[in-house]
Amino acid sequence: MTEPKASGDPEPTGPRIRTQTGQFDGTGSGIAWRAWLPDAPARGVIVLVHGVAEHSGRYTHVGQRLAGAEFAVYALDHIGHGKSAGGKANIGSIDGAADNVAAMLDIATREHPDAPRFLIGHSMGSLIVLHLATRAPIKVTGIVLSAPPLDISAGNPVQRALAPLLSRLTPNLGVLKLDSSQISRDPAVVRAYDNDPLVYRGKLPARTATEILNTTFLVKDRLARLTVPLLVLHGTADAIAAPSSSDRIEQGAGSKDLTVLRYDGLYHEVFNEPEQGKVLGDVVDWLEAHVTGK
Repeated sequence: MTEPKASGDPEPTGPRIRTQTGQFDGTGSGIAWRAWLPDAPARGVIVLVHGVAEHSGRYTHVGQRLAGAEFAVYALDHIGHGKSAGGKANIGSIDGAADNVAAMLDIATREHPDAPRFLIGHSMGSLIVLHLATRAPIKVTGIVLSAPPLDISAGNPVQRALAPLLSRLTPNLGVLKLDSSQISRDPAVVRAYDNDPLVYRGKLPARTATEILNTTFLVKDRLARLTVPLLVLHGTADAIAAPSSSDRIEQGAGSKDLTVLRYDGLYHEVFNEPEQGKVLGDVVDWLEAHVTGK
């Protein structure tokens, strides 16, 4: 992996918050990243991991909220996503994506060597974080999972059966299209998602769909290895990643410090629902408690 290259001088985005962007060569070349940084010394460092077909820029409000609480927040675009290189929405492999998250965490740690480290993942990002945290021990102070997709309702039995074969033969072939109306109850969020040029709105490639499905089985079998402090967030009306996924984590994770927050009636993207202020407040409260050890 080459050293990250920061682009330009940080630009102010609000009180006490700076933004920064860069790129590194990880598993696959040209991994784009961005950061939201407090002017004050960081109380903790966070790597934020986005979901399938989207990009880190959709988390600007999340990064700004956390940076406003004096956390340094870094987020990368997965291979095939956002401004990173690769085939459209083709993740390549979840294992490689996890390697890139680990690389991003190392970059952030070099910038803030004394700060406690956290991972926050949404949807496929949660799955990547779970894979990273259960394939080998990882030194983090805590993990936050939004809508972890261990139980996935999308796709019919024929699509599921064909996906592994298509992944080998035609990895970029589209097999499944996400319904954007299911991400949020806020029509403005859905419109912005549909019109965002960095959001992929075609059918998900067979390789990505297969990698997600295969990793759900791996992670389910390894949940007992998940021993770090854990916060899980899930909307009870999530039609993309079944809320039973969080039930599985609550019942199977090895962590003695485990909190599951279920938000009644919220859809898949709890950070983009009308109640996002409450959700982000819950995340900040949990992070602050684990920084101070209270």
